[in-house]
Amino acid sequence: MVARRLADESVQPAAFAFSNDNAKWAEWKIGLYPAGRQQSAVIPLLMRAQDQDGWISRATIETVADMLGMAYIRVLEVATFYTQFQLAPVGSKAHIQVCGTTPCMLRGSEALIDICKSKIHPEPHHLNAEGTMSWEEVECLGACVNAPMVAIFHDTYEDLSAERFDEIVDAFAAGKGDTIKPGPQVDRQYSAALGGATTLTEKPSAKRSKFVPPATGGNEPAIPAAPSAAVSTKKQAVTEESAPALKGTPKRAKVSETKAESERAASAASAKANGKPNKAMREKTVGAESKAGKVNGGKAVGKF
Repeated sequence: MVARRLADESVQPAAFAFSNDNAKWAEWKIGLYPAGRQQSAVIPLLMRAQDQDGWISRATIETVADMLGMAYIRVLEVATFYTQFQLAPVGSKAHIQVCGTTPCMLRGSEALIDICKSKIHPEPHHLNAEGTMSWEEVECLGACVNAPMVAIFHDTYEDLSAERFDEIVDAFAAGKGDTIKPGPQVDRQYSAALGGATTLTEKPSAKRSKFVPPATGGNEPAIPAAPSAAVSTKKQAVTEESAPALKGTPKRAKVSETKAESERAASAASAKANGKPNKAMREKTVGAESKAGKVNGGKAVGKF
């Protein structure tokens, strides 16, 4: 992964402040988190700051850190980790993120990158001459079935051809980006199949036709009539024959506790049992006789 660093000091503003509306929003957002957890608002606040200024400056990081009571380095770590945050100035009219992951590359995103190089700047993360447009190549934008695609600020534009993308770039450069409808640029609904639906095209009906069994012929067996409610709801008598568990333990299998203990003691004496493991045939065994079973009360791994 390429190291992400803040922009050069020559372009860093002296200070950052939220607008009045964004300051109220930030205060409301921080208040959503429980006491002691307000630092969890760091990502929403950074994103709001980026929506306001277009990128994250050093002053932005310090301001957000002060608002949340965080060390500057903690907010810097967040801003440099997530590639959604722009660490240098971007185009005021459009910052185009071209997906360069395999599905988009296989379907022509390389041609989209060539258009960015020719119409905006030969290198990514650079402004055009007017300072209104910039671009970069990014990893998966999450709509591989609609490849190739780009993201411009919060919107995505999918199913692009080189010709259509060329028109989109020109529209944003002219300040008419709002005339371009986000999403698929072909006859497709979201990520559905091209050409429209091919299955389940009939309008569903709430009515169901009643099944009528065919009439029986002379040699065909008649369909038995359904049992009446009186018969179907009648409880069958439960007997020992129909429910063997009711019989219980046979008398011949029952043994008194005193007799069972005496037989156990006699068997132990006959086997010369002394309560210790028999290692006659496994002198070096370390299984059940090891001390591992006594660790943590014998609890299994992962059950502590």
